[in-house]
Amino acid sequence: MGEFTTTIEHRLDQAYKGLREARSVGDEYLADTLTAEIEDLRRLADDHGIALPR
Repeated sequence: MGEFTTTIEHRLDQAYKGLREARSVGDEYLADTLTAEIEDLRRLADDHGIALPR
């Protein structure tokens, strides 16, 4: 696994954890921001042929 793939996966993991926390405390702005980051990271992974679980 390359460093780029590892970085994308790590950033996604952190974004999903943050999203769960933001939702649990009702921080809609942060949840929206993290959702956008997740979408961007998933699109970047797809553009580079990195298979990610759904």
